[in-house]
Amino acid sequence: MKLNQFIYLGWWWFRAKFFGRKAPLQSVLFISDRCNLSCRHCSVYNHNDPVSKTFEQIKEELEYCHSLGSRFVDFEGGEPFLWQDENHLIDGRPADVNDLCDLARSLGFFSCTITTNAQKPFAGSRADSIWVSMDGVGEYHERIRGKGTFERLEKNVAECGHKALSANMAINTLNVDSVAATIEYVAASPYFKEVSLNFHTPFPGTEVLALPLEKRLEVIDLIISYKKKGYPIMNSRTGLKHMRYMDFRTVCWMTNFVFMDGTRSDRCIGETFSLCGDCGFCMSGEERAVMDLAPDTILAGLKLRV
Repeated sequence: MKLNQFIYLGWWWFRAKFFGRKAPLQSVLFISDRCNLSCRHCSVYNHNDPVSKTFEQIKEELEYCHSLGSRFVDFEGGEPFLWQDENHLIDGRPADVNDLCDLARSLGFFSCTITTNAQKPFAGSRADSIWVSMDGVGEYHERIRGKGTFERLEKNVAECGHKALSANMAINTLNVDSVAATIEYVAASPYFKEVSLNFHTPFPGTEVLALPLEKRLEVIDLIISYKKKGYPIMNSRTGLKHMRYMDFRTVCWMTNFVFMDGTRSDRCIGETFSLCGDCGFCMSGEERAVMDLAPDTILAGLKLRV
């Protein structure tokens, strides 16, 4: 990361902390609801009439996010690696998600991330970092994502060759018994850099997958114990402690969203459904810790983004 980028981050924090400026630092852009899976905890995929945004639409949305102050962007779906714009040719081929990464950086974003289910090859990705959705080891992953998905994930991860590859686990009632195994799997893997751990947020129709509070506390303590032992866990200890009871003042405006229908929001979808008290997105705890300048969270954030 360049010196002027570090200066920007400091200036952004100063204005937010002392002048109450609520400007996003990172953006989440949903670029397509086309997906090659039907995961049990997900409501984003659309198999009947999938839609993909155009290159020009995404460019305009990126310009909008950058104008707000955002400097990090995450491309999500559906499955982002399925995205193409056949009407926008680059070097004689349809634009793909790698071209969106190039576009984001050319517009001034510091880095871009792609979240993938790793069900199709993604070697040669030009994203600065890639998050692989891995919801447990072996059968635990497949309880949620379907038979054969873990084997394909392992194959594509091994062949991708990306240097900033992380696993992202959403913990629920189906895979909670695989949390320790997942942390240990990532630690032993020559391909993954670290693992991010989140909890299922009980969106309408998926409430049965959410952990009861007692179990959630038990799992957080388990994760912290692994963190203390030096396992490669992306979450900071301060952020995890915030997620115990969700009794902190949220600063979720640090992330803005552009949804598939083009809706632009400075609010997490969980807030829209009044689920803040049951939030499982551990980024909310990390964002609170960033505003409080928790040293371990700052270091974790720089490790992730730099």
